[in-house]
Amino acid sequence: MAIDVVDQVLKMKGPPVFVFHEIVHNRHVVEGFRGRGVTFVDSMAEVPEGGLVIYSAHGISPKVRQEARGRELVEVDATCPLVTKVHLEVLRFAKEGYSILFVGHANHDEAVGTVGEAPDSIIVVESPEDVERVQVRDPSKVAYVTQTTLSIADAMRVITAIKKRFPNIKGPPKEDICYATTNRQAAVTALAPEVDLVLVIGSTNSSNSQRLVETARALGKVAYLIDDQSGLRPEWFDGVELVLVTAGASAPEHLVDGLLDRLKKDFNGEVETRDVAREDVFFEPPRSLKKLAVVG
Repeated sequence: MAIDVVDQVLKMKGPPVFVFHEIVHNRHVVEGFRGRGVTFVDSMAEVPEGGLVIYSAHGISPKVRQEARGRELVEVDATCPLVTKVHLEVLRFAKEGYSILFVGHANHDEAVGTVGEAPDSIIVVESPEDVERVQVRDPSKVAYVTQTTLSIADAMRVITAIKKRFPNIKGPPKEDICYATTNRQAAVTALAPEVDLVLVIGSTNSSNSQRLVETARALGKVAYLIDDQSGLRPEWFDGVELVLVTAGASAPEHLVDGLLDRLKKDFNGEVETRDVAREDVFFEPPRSLKKLAVVG
């Protein structure tokens, strides 16, 4: 959805278009948009007053939104609805007076945006050890939320530690980890035991792609994260008969197809597709995009 938003804005308005942070964490997607006149920024000060800015899939803090409005920017919000769900949970917990533990990676764009919703009420915990060290106002009134792109196993280890230390902990009504992340990790868990090598298409700054590699390695499998087929190394295939190919949630399909074509051409590969889960979720374009189309 976020990628489509940038594409639609370019078609409606043309460059210059500014995006706050990378629209998704995928090098090919970002470089493709740069070639079409998109500028990715880390500060609203980099966007000319009155310009157009798109918020990335990872979400932003209220402070960033306030800065954009102070510069009279035209805002298009491509935040993933699943991330917005976590933001709303944080706001509700903070309003009810809870200390909130955010299970995730402190420096990730999603974490920065979520923490910004209630910076005086939220603490980031990355590990069970962090949970043991954390100090809260009232141990009987603690809640937790999670980053959407975590390893399910890692998240559960931290959540288990939270529940042990804070027996009255309140969690989200429905788990926060993205269905696409969950499904891909489940697929790797189910299929990796059959293979000799796991290849994950994705960029190094993609949290959910990194989690797929970690999932495979936790099962004792050799696994590599590559941007595209050009990252293959012939020595990886010595003694290898079966390879599992998967991809991060934001990796374009043509990169997967390119990898499969290379495996067929250079290694005489035969492709078998396995369906572990069917995804039929569809996100409507954000209202800010529809409003831009009307104004335009």
